[in-house]
Amino acid sequence: MRFVPRCIGRVAVEAARHFPAVVLTGPRRAGKTTLLRHLFPKARYVLLEDPDLQARARADPRALLDELSPPVLFDEVQNVPELLAYVRTRIDLRPRRMGQWLFTGSQETPLMQGVSESMAGRAAILQLLPFSVAESSRVSLLLGGYPEVLARPKARDLWFSSYVQTYLERDVRAITNVRDLATFRRFLALLASRHGRVLNKTDLAAPLGVSVPTVGDWLHILEVTGQIILVPPYFASFGKRLIKSPKIYLGDSGLACHLLGIHSQAELERSPFLGVLFEGFVATEIVKSQANAGGRKELYYFRDQQGLEVDFLFPGGAGGLWLLECKAAKTVHPAMAGPLLSLKRAMRRPPGRLLLVHRASEAAPPTHALAPGVEAVEVSGLVDLLAVSAPSQRSRRPPEPE
Repeated sequence: MRFVPRCIGRVAVEAARHFPAVVLTGPRRAGKTTLLRHLFPKARYVLLEDPDLQARARADPRALLDELSPPVLFDEVQNVPELLAYVRTRIDLRPRRMGQWLFTGSQETPLMQGVSESMAGRAAILQLLPFSVAESSRVSLLLGGYPEVLARPKARDLWFSSYVQTYLERDVRAITNVRDLATFRRFLALLASRHGRVLNKTDLAAPLGVSVPTVGDWLHILEVTGQIILVPPYFASFGKRLIKSPKIYLGDSGLACHLLGIHSQAELERSPFLGVLFEGFVATEIVKSQANAGGRKELYYFRDQQGLEVDFLFPGGAGGLWLLECKAAKTVHPAMAGPLLSLKRAMRRPPGRLLLVHRASEAAPPTHALAPGVEAVEVSGLVDLLAVSAPSQRSRRPPEPE
């Protein structure tokens, strides 16, 4: 498969200049290993999924590290998180040697716990998500952004079926003891049908016959392995009662379509889920732009109990808070800007930008004024705006050794 440059690549290279270690997290098959091996071809590659190697790393980690001459790339380090403490000792012996230790991991919370305990101030933490529109013109609502799906779109259904099965057998069981995998598969399909809705754990638990705490545990698994995005509500002093639960989206639109039984573009066009799938697609593009700049996820929605709702709010660099509405239609009209203008009037500080994002049409201009102060843009236009507005993400140097 031909290597496709990733937007986060320059951030990873810069981080390796200023930190002894770089940790790249993200969902399985997003391209973490491919990226780091391309960026750092001289690094010794060690895959920590081999059971014999795992046992050896646990039994005698010092002997293993003695055999390796940095730079070293440890792949899937969440399988042996205790190795991080021994790497820290090596870093502290030579604190001025940067970019010598590279790690990938597909389980955010367990890995981050090990990093925070052992590598604080020594490691740059980055997240790689599936391809964005900015990285590949093949990314679409139906296919999503996983590299292997984009490379072989005709095998899309088989790939996603295999991915779900592999994900269930590996990541889910690695984190917790899910006794009934068949019920967990049904949970994934049910979750896809709630894509873009405000999270209601009781609503998810009842059809499956499981407890609300069990649903909470399963949602936690999906979140720490990068499979879902939880978008919290935006809290500010609006003088109104606000909805307080997060909205939930699957992290890849292609996987969402697969779980909903949508197999073709024609089926997608007829689907009642088209609107929320497009909304989730826009959400992932915003999150990807933030992650690719080396930043953290900062995405919110607004909904009050009087019925005012705006799909997304997020910081737009120096331009303040951006307000964004999503419409799956290709034809947009000024009335669609109503919620954006209503929320703008209710805010104490004027927002930086008001955007209505719609699907692309060959007959429509990519960006145009929809209403006073409101721009209508296609997804590609939004991606361009996000790239221009992204704040400088210069890696901070670690503290000087005492």
